[in-house]
Amino acid sequence: MNRQMKHHISSQPSRRRFLRQSGRLLAGSVAAGVALPRIYAAQDHTIRLALVGCGGRGTGAVADAFSAGGGPVKLYAMADLFGQRLQSSLSNLQKDFADKLDVPPERRFIGFDAYKKAIDCLSPGDVVLLTTHAAFRPLHFEYAVKKGVNIFAEKSFATDAPAVRRWLKAAELSEQKNLKVGVGFMWRHSQARQETITRIHDGTIGDVHTLRIYRVHGPVHCPPLPENVNELAFQLQNPNSFTWVSSGFFIDWHCHNIDVACWAKGAWPVSAQGFGGRCYEQAGNQFDHYTVEYTFADGTKLLAFTRGMNNCWSTYSDYAHGSKGSAVLMETLGEPKPKIYKSHNMVPEDLVWEFGRNDPNPYHVEWQLLLDAIRHDKPHNEARRAGEAEVAALMGRMATHTGQYLTWDQVLKSDFQFVKDIDGMTFETEAPIHAGPGGIYPAPQPGITKEF
Repeated sequence: MNRQMKHHISSQPSRRRFLRQSGRLLAGSVAAGVALPRIYAAQDHTIRLALVGCGGRGTGAVADAFSAGGGPVKLYAMADLFGQRLQSSLSNLQKDFADKLDVPPERRFIGFDAYKKAIDCLSPGDVVLLTTHAAFRPLHFEYAVKKGVNIFAEKSFATDAPAVRRWLKAAELSEQKNLKVGVGFMWRHSQARQETITRIHDGTIGDVHTLRIYRVHGPVHCPPLPENVNELAFQLQNPNSFTWVSSGFFIDWHCHNIDVACWAKGAWPVSAQGFGGRCYEQAGNQFDHYTVEYTFADGTKLLAFTRGMNNCWSTYSDYAHGSKGSAVLMETLGEPKPKIYKSHNMVPEDLVWEFGRNDPNPYHVEWQLLLDAIRHDKPHNEARRAGEAEVAALMGRMATHTGQYLTWDQVLKSDFQFVKDIDGMTFETEAPIHAGPGGIYPAPQPGITKEF
């Protein structure tokens, strides 16, 4: 997109702008006419990492960073809300990467302000990994940009509209500072998906008119709130069950598929409406199934299906349909196996093209690209696009929870916040929501629930 535009986004984004920006393997550029210093790694050519958020997602991201070639990489600082989680992450990394760890006790930080202490250990050219859940992503990102370090930020990126505006404002500043920013949308760096979507954009299946994305599998259970525990800590330790913490599992887990579908279409949706409900009480404060209908400016539809239930049909797959045929964007999570057909039946006799080989590991590719960009001062900034994908995902969740038909501008301009002062949160802060009888949290009530 136009790199000079402000963080306000039009309700009808240009397809041409979108394709120009999202089709690039290395996203981002420096604002024209701004003189900026070159960014280098530490003088010994080692890129140092600080991990903020030491759960499985963050620990895995560090391992992926270690897979990259081109120069030494070391983990230098760690931060988490919970000491036990930090220690578990460190112990797991020591099994395979002991020679890449340099995290003495004085660079292990615990608490709500731990992120600042970890980031403060870094120098320009180093990278902070922001891998907590979405409630804290904008303020952590904002601080890292202020300090001038490069960033890898996991999805998702915000829980509500004020938070995503905060992210987008920091994204604009990161571009002006020539920071390198990678985000956890690794499928953008999947060769299989890139080749398939290039063919779609070249017209192989004609004009795209329908997209279908599925993430349906077993449940996301949240235990009842035990007696005599810190309710805020309980919610933070069961993040995918609480919308204010992770943005909810529809977004935190399904945002990959939403992003890829919009990439295939070459646009962001302009409106959404959705249906959902809850069959299991143990779903935290959200639904356990969602169906969202997105509409693009030309009337094209994106249908998003998410379900967490036992003993049901399961799939994790994405499809595109056009005026001349159809495409499998992803057949399974383990291996996308994309294909293009001359019909909508997707039968072997109508096969036109298939990728037909193993897809290079996109988790590793995204880190190779980020670290190469740092070492060679190449443009690489995915922050703005990540924020826009987050707006699309928020639109679907908000429409479903509230029962309203929502537009892109309504979502982006909303003043609804789950937490008014996330920056000042401590373990003494009252939990944003409270359990009902039996420790069970109430589900959203469309027509009553407010999220915009």
